[in-house]
Amino acid sequence: MRNRGGGAAARAADGNPLQMPLWAPQDASPGWHVRISRRARRLSMRVFPGGRVEVVVPPGIGIPAIERFVARHRDWAERRSREFLLLAPHAAARRPETVELALLDRRWTVAYEAARRGGVHDDGSGVLRVRIAEHTDRHVSAALLRWLGGIAAAELGQRLDALSGELGIGYARMHLRRQRTRWGSCSAAGTISLNMCLMFQRPAVVRYLMIHELCHRRHMNHSDRYWQLVESFEPGWRALDAELLKGWRHVPAWVFPA
Repeated sequence: MRNRGGGAAARAADGNPLQMPLWAPQDASPGWHVRISRRARRLSMRVFPGGRVEVVVPPGIGIPAIERFVARHRDWAERRSREFLLLAPHAAARRPETVELALLDRRWTVAYEAARRGGVHDDGSGVLRVRIAEHTDRHVSAALLRWLGGIAAAELGQRLDALSGELGIGYARMHLRRQRTRWGSCSAAGTISLNMCLMFQRPAVVRYLMIHELCHRRHMNHSDRYWQLVESFEPGWRALDAELLKGWRHVPAWVFPA
């Protein structure tokens, strides 16, 4: 799909394919960003913990069309941004004082230490030692994400294996991802992708998401038969699905650095 004016957005995407600021200074608000996504099929807007607003744009969409979209949804986004700030006033910190993984029911106090070779160490006493050469937001986020990825790959993989055996539904492999809009997916080849942000959700919610994806191994759609299968394994799926929809509010800002 090509719109007039798409060239400027495309050039901006080539220069910075992940993130670009709002280009209209008179309309820009703090914490608002536009991201060009080659996987996106339509314009969308998300509000993240801490109040950051992100507009996701498919390639080729012109700047006038994006500005009209922002204008239509600005009131909603600003209201949600204020709500997120009230719900999680400390979520905007990209150098967190604490880290909590709801899936494991564990919470750490974070201690920052200078070190040439970076890394994150759990000393077993409830303290997470972040050792990095530069204590910038970017370096802190990168170190914590490497640590989170290692824990998530092992924990989510074990839980998916156990649930697959319990349900009697197999899968080919698991991929760990860090996505902004999807909690999981299942391919026709049997690959189940799980978002590492599931580590910030309750065990019951994560179990439901895994049931959701495993059931796609039987039905690659959302037909009535698919939902009947989901309900046979999880009768309370509706409430869990609604909770998962709001689960982004529990994801700290350092997971998606600007």
